Amino acid sequence: MHPTRTGTRPIPQTPAPTRTLSGITPSGSLTLGNYLGALRRFVDGQDSTSGSRDSYYFIADLHALTMPHDPQQQRELTLETAALYFAAGLDPSRCAVFVQSQVRAHVELSYLLESTAYVGELSRMIQFKEKGGRPRTRASLFTYPCLMAADILLYDTHVVPVGSDQSQHVELARDVAARFNQAYGETFVIPRFVPPASAARLGDLADPARKMSKSAPPSATGVIRMLDTPDVIARKIGKAVTDSGNEVHYDPAAKPGVSNLLDITAALVGTTPESVAEQCPSYGVLKRACTEAVVATLEPIRHRYAELVADRSSLLATLADGANQASAQADLVVRRAKHAMGLLC
Repeated sequence: MHPTRTGTRPIPQTPAPTRTLSGITPSGSLTLGNYLGALRRFVDGQDSTSGSRDSYYFIADLHALTMPHDPQQQRELTLETAALYFAAGLDPSRCAVFVQSQVRAHVELSYLLESTAYVGELSRMIQFKEKGGRPRTRASLFTYPCLMAADILLYDTHVVPVGSDQSQHVELARDVAARFNQAYGETFVIPRFVPPASAARLGDLADPARKMSKSAPPSATGVIRMLDTPDVIARKIGKAVTDSGNEVHYDPAAKPGVSNLLDITAALVGTTPESVAEQCPSYGVLKRACTEAVVATLEPIRHRYAELVADRSSLLATLADGANQASAQADLVVRRAKHAMGLLC
């Protein structure tokens, strides 16, 4: 089927008014921060399109290739991340969940966008500025923002709920889409970045000034993983950095350690950090309350995860179904873009 044409330019399909897309790179075991900042938001948003499977959530395994990695470990992290998507509450009957590399259009559109983006704007991307320009830097570290733009634009996405650290990538997608539309005709929907709640960015328990990162070493005591057992969670929170003095009150500047624990507890129980502080007269009480909230949230997810990975073939089949669903939409958009640029399709 060819795109509908008016003269020599195709008419873009009308997108769903609240089509949502987001993803996570499987660069490590997911953390509590990933749950609060991403997965919980995905679950809350999967019904935003009235159950039409018009929300897309993917595991961004191609993005993990920008840095050295072990192939077997990468496959396992990809499946672990996918299983955690479902264990956290994503329902494949209500949204499309898929692995990025299983939808070929992502790579195909990425090259078309590389032919639209400028070297100057790619060199200003924060990840390349921080990690690039060194011996043996992979070319993909420079060009992967075009792949991220393709991830977004392939689905006529309106809403992109990602962390604030990804806002620059969404802005690049917006800029490249607008430039493409101006040069070749209306082809792409211009996406909108939706930042997380401020409490979603959790600090490392050992150093609250740092983000709780899934890329941290497995031995990192300040990172709560979604698959940590209750004993491990209790031990990590018990060793969490607090602050001088013994008063529990919310002040991220003066008391970052205590405030981080208050943020975590408040985000999980659905209240404010100040309210949690009023109920915790000491650091010990606060740490116990935080531990209880984390365990109550993650333990059901851990049990559901174990059930899912026990049936690996079913998990793979569900992801294949999600990839087929995603490909049906993505192929239409990449064909539209190829025609607009003057390629035979």
